[in-house]
Amino acid sequence: MKTINEFPKRKRNRLEGFDYSANGSYFVTICIKGPDVSLWQGVGADSIRPDYELIEEIDFPLSQIGKVVETAIGNIPVCYDCVTVDKYCIMPDHIHMIISIHKQEDGRIISAPTISTVVGQMKRWVSKQIGKSVWQKSFNDSIIDSDRVYNEVWEYINNNPRKIHKEFKY
Repeated sequence: MKTINEFPKRKRNRLEGFDYSANGSYFVTICIKGPDVSLWQGVGADSIRPDYELIEEIDFPLSQIGKVVETAIGNIPVCYDCVTVDKYCIMPDHIHMIISIHKQEDGRIISAPTISTVVGQMKRWVSKQIGKSVWQKSFNDSIIDSDRVYNEVWEYINNNPRKIHKEFKY
């Protein structure tokens, strides 16, 4: 049996020394755990796969859990005055968001939460509402450091549902 020191060390999720409450935008992906939960209705073995190339806007109906997640995303700027969700996409097994922090307003400094605090509170609120946790541990994030990267991430989130038939196993 291996001791704790013999297991490989887990890769750090965050950039060491970076202030994740700093003004800026962040690309966040949060995944659900297990195949028994979907954030969309009708995603499963019996679902019909439409021709996504012919659909201008893809708008899959959210499952009950997906609706709770959408409410939680909408509550983020309500809970934090200096945080906005600029763009988001709820997929069957994960969500993508661009979260922006704006600490300074009218020349006064506002205390801002870290991205981990924002995501953690959202995940806890959803878990409390539905009576169980559906989330994988942690989440993925990237610091958006330019307008070009922001636009690329925006397009990625915008187009992600169109790619679902290629990536998601029904």
